[in-house]
Amino acid sequence: MNSDELCQVYRCFCDKTRLRILNLLSDGALCVCHLQEILGETQVKVSKHLAYLKSHGLVESERRANWMIYRITKETNPILENNLKCLQDLTSEDPTFKTDLKHLHEMDTSAACCPSTN
Repeated sequence: MNSDELCQVYRCFCDKTRLRILNLLSDGALCVCHLQEILGETQVKVSKHLAYLKSHGLVESERRANWMIYRITKETNPILENNLKCLQDLTSEDPTFKTDLKHLHEMDTSAACCPSTN
């Protein structure tokens, strides 16, 4: 990883909404509609943040019918992995991250908008 790639990762971590998205995606793949509901943000705002994260190689997407499902990229990126571990440590201290994860675990993410692709 070169310094430009390092800066790309850190730019993604410089926004609270993107941190919240990455924290939620650390738990597994999610549909935009689930992220939107948990974050309490518009679909446009969530999609713009996801597009930013995707363009910088931190998340990837998959289309399922009319919905986009996002997950942390499968490519190994040691800087991203180490920072996600740090972010997970923060979740035990920051009320916003704790609340986000609580909402995620209470939510039915097997809803019709996310049919499995078998």
